[in-house]
Amino acid sequence: MEEVILVDTVDNVIGTMEKMEAHQKGLLHRAFSILVFNSKGEMLIQKRAHSKYHSAGLWTNACCSHPMPGEGMDDATRRRLLYEMGIDVHLQFVFKFMYRVSLDHGLIEHEVDHVYTGIFDGTPAVNPEEVADWKFVGVTDLKNDVRQHPEKYTHWFSLILDHALLRQTA
Repeated sequence: MEEVILVDTVDNVIGTMEKMEAHQKGLLHRAFSILVFNSKGEMLIQKRAHSKYHSAGLWTNACCSHPMPGEGMDDATRRRLLYEMGIDVHLQFVFKFMYRVSLDHGLIEHEVDHVYTGIFDGTPAVNPEEVADWKFVGVTDLKNDVRQHPEKYTHWFSLILDHALLRQTA
């Protein structure tokens, strides 16, 4: 049974809950998202495996997940990026934000999402249980495609992309 860390609106821990139950009830919990860029400034995106419990087959950031109860964010982000993409790089915390969105299968994503970035110029060794495809994409082209075809991307990725690009231009 995988648990998530329940938090209040300022990200203080208030408990834990089984992951699916938290998504069914739409309870606020802690998550992280990782943006990976190559040295050319292109962003690594992945297509979620078709077997994922929500947002299957959609394009999204390089990695996203939840820290386990008692696990620090540095350990959680490193563990999950290695598990999903076979990448082990230094990650840097950039910002966090809160969002709530209804997903497929009656689930609700309500998260305080901690966003990290890293640089990687190799070829990912993806876990096929998590990732159906991947590619590096220019950020301007990506932003345009997300605007023109939002149905191809996860909800949180569109929000992250807007936040990240606003921060780069601020």
